[in-house]
Amino acid sequence: MIKLSVVIITYNEENNIERCLLSVKDIADDIVVVDSFSTDATQEICKKYNVRIFEHKFEGHIEQKNWAITQAEFPHILSLDADEELSEELKKSIKEVKNNWKYDGYYFNRLTNYCGKWIKHSGWYPDKKLRLWDSRKGKWAGTNPHDKFELNTNCNKYHLIGDLYHYSYYSISQHIETINKFSDIAALARFEKGKKSNFFKIIFSPFWKFIRTYFIKLGFLDGFYGFVISVNSAHSTFLKQVKLSDLNKNK
Repeated sequence: MIKLSVVIITYNEENNIERCLLSVKDIADDIVVVDSFSTDATQEICKKYNVRIFEHKFEGHIEQKNWAITQAEFPHILSLDADEELSEELKKSIKEVKNNWKYDGYYFNRLTNYCGKWIKHSGWYPDKKLRLWDSRKGKWAGTNPHDKFELNTNCNKYHLIGDLYHYSYYSISQHIETINKFSDIAALARFEKGKKSNFFKIIFSPFWKFIRTYFIKLGFLDGFYGFVISVNSAHSTFLKQVKLSDLNKNK
């Protein structure tokens, strides 16, 4: 049986972290929490469990998660966000993998709870996540704030049964605040890569995003919150484009 390190990054996650820790306590041989100097009770809650806590300045989601890997005791890692929780079915699948590790990485579906409702369409499900892997076979990459773990060339992966539960937003206002913050990060990341926006993208990208989310991705089947998610997704796309345009004009 392989030994498994669970790695979690946090910042002011007192409303989520205990649920996350409870869901992994039966499968983790090592739990690492890398905290960005929380000002709430996050660290105090972590100390109630068998957790190794490190404080580290946050310089980006990708950078933070790559640094967090280096603090793990074992190379086989399950990476979670503080607002995530293993379902019982997924926990069972991971236990089986620990007894018979065959692949370089394992991925599974993530099911998101939005304002108390499980979202099963709107492009949010199945939201496949590669979160269980041999850390020697890859690294965190992507474009901040949307990180993803990338396995090296010729590595193999396997899909596990069971959902990863994601408790995303407790209110619509919280979602809007996050959109504003994340669109700042995304626009800057694109600017630093030399990306540009234009009037066409500013006008039509949000429109296409709404059509894709609400109709093509069946957001209408998620009811009222499916409509809210679709509008907010379009708004997020609009903000990224106008903020990128602004950065290029003022560079």
